[in-house]
Amino acid sequence: MNTLRQHRSIDGVIQLVIRLGLLALLILWTFLIIRPFVPILAWSAVLAVAFYPVFGWLAKRLGGRPRTAAFILTLVTLGIVIGPAAWLGVSAVDGIRDLAGQISSGDLRLTEAPEQIKSWPLIGTQLYDLWTQANSNIRAALSEVMPYLKPLAGMMLSLAGDAGVGTLQFLLSVFVAGFLFPYGPQLVDAVRGFLFRVVPEQSEHFLELAGATIRAVSQGIIGVAIVQSLLAGIGFKLAGAPSAGLLAFLVLLLSIVQIGPFLVLFPVVVWIWMDKDVTTAVLLTIFLGAVGLLDNILKPIVMGRGLTTPTIVILIGVIGGTLAHGIIGLFIGPIILSVAWELAAAWIRNDRAAVPKGPEET
Repeated sequence: MNTLRQHRSIDGVIQLVIRLGLLALLILWTFLIIRPFVPILAWSAVLAVAFYPVFGWLAKRLGGRPRTAAFILTLVTLGIVIGPAAWLGVSAVDGIRDLAGQISSGDLRLTEAPEQIKSWPLIGTQLYDLWTQANSNIRAALSEVMPYLKPLAGMMLSLAGDAGVGTLQFLLSVFVAGFLFPYGPQLVDAVRGFLFRVVPEQSEHFLELAGATIRAVSQGIIGVAIVQSLLAGIGFKLAGAPSAGLLAFLVLLLSIVQIGPFLVLFPVVVWIWMDKDVTTAVLLTIFLGAVGLLDNILKPIVMGRGLTTPTIVILIGVIGGTLAHGIIGLFIGPIILSVAWELAAAWIRNDRAAVPKGPEET
């Protein structure tokens, strides 16, 4: 009898292991199949959450026609992606490839001191000599470190090569987000049901927190950074600045990581004053100065809640997302990591609040 029970127990264990193995294989196989679509689905979900208030407002204005509102919003978004974003994106890719080529060949060119600086009163001659000397010293330093920078050129070329795939992913994400808009309430209910099974006491709070964080990061950080980079790129193009698209891409990066665009805008403004006439320089300086201050105006308007995510988390999200998913990961990374950070912080706060205090603490 004991031997029979042991055999049945062993058979039960074997069957359980086989079932779990098949289930794990099915899950792994499913993940491998959908893995190429994960960035697209993630970005489309972010777009749907970020633009859902606009979609709701537009649907009401159209007399309760959600499909028409989704169609119009999708067309507007596609116009932005295909129009100015693609225009600057192509320029940025060309600038990255040119810079990577210079690094690979060891011939990184620096801007020579303009001759008109000598005519400036008081400091013209000294500034020209200082610029020339600094240029020579930097060239000498670059010649020493250039062999170590060649791996960076490979990464830059890889990033530029992914631009076409990233653009296609952006377009597909916009289309998918357009299909998600009319089904927003059903999708929210599905997520609420999933969270209720995982964290039943905090499911509603976590759902609201996740939605608020996605909107805060996508609108207040990513959205503002995109607007700033597009306007800055237009200003760079009007000024005829070399590698205007690459400079606009640097503005985008610095704005996302909360450093600010002035590290790029200030040298460009200095170059404008040395290269353009006074009227053009004044107009472009006013325009680029307004672009640099734009985040101080837009962020309080579009961010419905104060974002408590540390800057280092956003920076890690930018770097990790780009390395994992290419160009589209530049935008997905900080959003996903910010949501994870906010939910983890809320979970820890709730657990601490739930721990009963001892007699000495009351």
